[in-house]
Amino acid sequence: MSDGNIDLSKDARALAYSTPLDQINPAQPALFQANEMWWNFERLRKEDPVHYTAESEYGPYWSVTKYNDIMSVDTNHQVFSSEPGITIADQNGDEGPLPMFIAMDPPKHDIQRKTVSPVVAPHNLQILGPLIRERAAKILDNLPIGEEFDWVDKVSMELTAMTLATLFGIDQADRRKLTYWSDVVTAVPGHGLIDTLEQKMQIFLEYHAYFTERWNERVNSEPTGDLISMLAHGPDTRDMSPREYFGNVVLLTVGGNDTTRNTISGSVYALNQNPDQYRKLRENPSLIPSMVSETIRWQTPLAHMRRRATQDFELGGKQIRKDDKVVMWYVSGNRDDEVIERPNDYIIDRARPRNHMSFGFGIHRCVGNRLAELQLQIIWEEIMKRFPDIQLVEEPKRVYSTFVKGYESMKVVIPKRA
Repeated sequence: MSDGNIDLSKDARALAYSTPLDQINPAQPALFQANEMWWNFERLRKEDPVHYTAESEYGPYWSVTKYNDIMSVDTNHQVFSSEPGITIADQNGDEGPLPMFIAMDPPKHDIQRKTVSPVVAPHNLQILGPLIRERAAKILDNLPIGEEFDWVDKVSMELTAMTLATLFGIDQADRRKLTYWSDVVTAVPGHGLIDTLEQKMQIFLEYHAYFTERWNERVNSEPTGDLISMLAHGPDTRDMSPREYFGNVVLLTVGGNDTTRNTISGSVYALNQNPDQYRKLRENPSLIPSMVSETIRWQTPLAHMRRRATQDFELGGKQIRKDDKVVMWYVSGNRDDEVIERPNDYIIDRARPRNHMSFGFGIHRCVGNRLAELQLQIIWEEIMKRFPDIQLVEEPKRVYSTFVKGYESMKVVIPKRA
């Protein structure tokens, strides 16, 4: 695939290493879209692992780029608070950021998380598994053979939207609304999908109205096992404000959509970039669970999480001040060669494939991580039964974002069935 990426890579690396260290700003969505953010992180891990950027479009912030430093921040919620938000970008609406349990500290965080966690408990995953497999099989059986198509649209979006609609207990006919709303939440105006902040707010009103109707339906009916019913009937959440309810809907929509969807796409990309690993998988499909974990690390579907220092604190020899913005770059920690051997390589039979930070650590560790792994494992079990090869046609189009590390589209061809 000669599309200029080699030259761009050289330019991006040269720029990263020639920029004065105190001026490095890793939070540049254009670099993420070009898949050329790696060099800034490589340099920071080597030369300035806890790095202060004084000026950026997101204001001043600290970058934490090494695995163990990130873990120490992520597991210390007393010093590093999730309030008021988890992304480097501030939400500056009239009412401030939407409340959601991932952007809360204990005890409120623990209470709300506990309310929704049964939907992804082991017993429920056993029930969901056969349904996910049935849907995956149908999606794959309907794919064209020998014709170019968009894997993101036909497979990754479709399977995750179906699962998310089931978790919310909404009609499957509305599943792509969830995909669309999830994309709008993280979209940057002027870079596709939405043009202005006003347009984004208008879509949010429709999103809010839809889920308000669903809440009203659940409140006035017997409890069921879906997320909305759990929130509407949970003793600790049934009296939450409409805004807080909507904030948690937004969290669960993005969390249930973006991570799994972009890792499904990322697995096809990774295997195409590493044909020796694809061959290894064909020869030994029992490596699928290990391949799934390696892809989650290699892809890192959410590039960062943000915290706020509640007090002055020294980290990595740097003095972080109270109320400073601290960004944990999971995408960098997953490439830390002091913790992960050959971290830039995609190795589907690693000795410890689950040794990654894509799900976070501590009280905010991804509540749906087992469901994400289940969907990925099932889709690849079904793929391997049907298709000996999925070929990438061209470089995928990536998302313009420093938060969601994902794909807008990915053109592929399946030459033949197994």
